[in-house]
Amino acid sequence: MKKILVCLALLLISTSFLFAQNEKRNLNIVFIGNSITQGVQLANSVEAPPANAVADLLKQKGIGEVHFSNQGHSGYTTLDFLPATRTFTQIEEAANAFTDKKALLIFSVKLGTNDSAIQGPHGSPVSADRYIENVKIIVDKLLAGFPNAIVILQHPIWYSPNTYNGSKYLQEGLTRLQSYIPKIDSLVKSYEQSQPKHVFVGDKKAFTYFKKHHLTELIPEKGQAGTFYLHPNKTGAASLGHFWADAIGKIVRKHFLVK
Repeated sequence: MKKILVCLALLLISTSFLFAQNEKRNLNIVFIGNSITQGVQLANSVEAPPANAVADLLKQKGIGEVHFSNQGHSGYTTLDFLPATRTFTQIEEAANAFTDKKALLIFSVKLGTNDSAIQGPHGSPVSADRYIENVKIIVDKLLAGFPNAIVILQHPIWYSPNTYNGSKYLQEGLTRLQSYIPKIDSLVKSYEQSQPKHVFVGDKKAFTYFKKHHLTELIPEKGQAGTFYLHPNKTGAASLGHFWADAIGKIVRKHFLVK
């Protein structure tokens, strides 16, 4: 009898272990962003950062099926994504279009590049306080409409201080962009109290990475202040996708897999 009980106990332990090993979470992801998210100047949408992020996520432990929508719009600022805009409606439509309603719905947000410009994009320059106010409005509306969803705020990435295409960025813009980062971190911290496990900081590494590797992973573009670097090339888009996937995967495994 004792041997039978021991065998049953071992069987239960083995079954639980195997279940834990095989347990996976399906994901629906809406990527919200500007031209960098959209993947402008790349050959096709498969090369854009969101597609790369999903391909990377599918290889990660604990991740099942992943469906996504790329809601990146070239030249857009946080003002263009505020509730009541057509762009925000498109985000809602994209989220509602996913057929797997049991999957974890994720809004991955990377905005700030165009907000930081000296002039050109809608509303620019956007101060750090106004920027984070806009982000909070967007996040609050998303969570109100999709209460089971989570929002991951990715840090913006570096651009060269001579960036000046149809819009004017330069060092002033880059400095302003950097001022957004601590605001993002503080906002997420505030949600830990008001809406725990709903808003997270995503990638924090890509900014420094692209500053170091801009000659090989960002596209050289001719501008009014010389050759500048702003948009990832094919290799850079894969790297950015990896950074996003790494952050998303860690959050999912830490908070949204059955223990």
